[in-house]
Amino acid sequence: MTDRFHIKLAGGNVAFDCASDDTLLRGGLRQGLGLAYECNVGACGSCKFDLVDGEVDDLFPAAPGLKPKERERGKRLACQCVPRSDCTIKIRSGEEYVSDHVPRKMQARLIAKRALTHDISEFSFATGEAAQFLPGQYALLRLEGIGQARAYSMSNLANADGTWQFIIRKVPAGIVSNALFDTLQVGSELELDGPYGIAYLRPQIPRPIVCIAGGSGLAPVLSIIRGTRDAGGLRGIPQLLYGGRGPGDIPDIAAMLSVSGVEAGIHPVVSMPELAPVAAWSGDVGFVHEFVPKKLGQPLTAYEYYLAGPPPMIEACVRMLVAEHNVPSTQIHFDRFF
Repeated sequence: MTDRFHIKLAGGNVAFDCASDDTLLRGGLRQGLGLAYECNVGACGSCKFDLVDGEVDDLFPAAPGLKPKERERGKRLACQCVPRSDCTIKIRSGEEYVSDHVPRKMQARLIAKRALTHDISEFSFATGEAAQFLPGQYALLRLEGIGQARAYSMSNLANADGTWQFIIRKVPAGIVSNALFDTLQVGSELELDGPYGIAYLRPQIPRPIVCIAGGSGLAPVLSIIRGTRDAGGLRGIPQLLYGGRGPGDIPDIAAMLSVSGVEAGIHPVVSMPELAPVAAWSGDVGFVHEFVPKKLGQPLTAYEYYLAGPPPMIEACVRMLVAEHNVPSTQIHFDRFF
């Protein structure tokens, strides 16, 4: 039987119960608390905390989200620690971390898989309950026999049928992605835990939307663009700038959106046109962030931005938007997976 422990937040009267097989972060989020986080896999450091009292097990002592000096001072990551007793912790929190949908663990069955490029595929799963999430959020997928869970963003929209779709890139050294591509067959099951993420569509903000993505970062921005169809108050057609190394890395985004009945301005960019498998590339060449000022008709401060993709791309985009064009950071949304 799974034990449950009482976790108290230092400096107040807030507390929650956490199962011994759940992390402190997810245990708190499941009970509607706004504990600070982003990536959920030990990479970003947003959920760092101090253990004031009690005992925990650290599942990932070498997680890159903490610097060596932070570890020396006793800092830990709530997304990588499970309780071994009642605890008191000191952790940052805020309303911005409270999701409309409390994350849940579910069994999910693979119902379809189709290739989009040479190393990116769309995976469709079905659960026994409605798929509830906000456009742009992600879930954790855990396969039997593989201890680590991996975060992947949904590319579809919430639905009563319980369908969860993910656009996943096969990473050469990726344990989970390789298992998904090479081992998981239609009909196979895995654990789906979600939704998570703070870079979701803000339909209450009337500024026109610009999405900037690369690689499997296409998934959350597709969900966001699809979500604009039913979101009132958004001005203009969403713009999507998508970057890849070569032409073979660019999927048919227009076809994917047309199935959903959504219109968007699509601007593919490649950094290495010489990788064209057959015909020469006639489109834009360079890094995707370089084309943002060239493709938009208004000053960059007039837009709301959603970013998803490799960390260097995210960093370059944020630097360009904030330092070069004075875009307020509050208008830029992304989950850090560094």
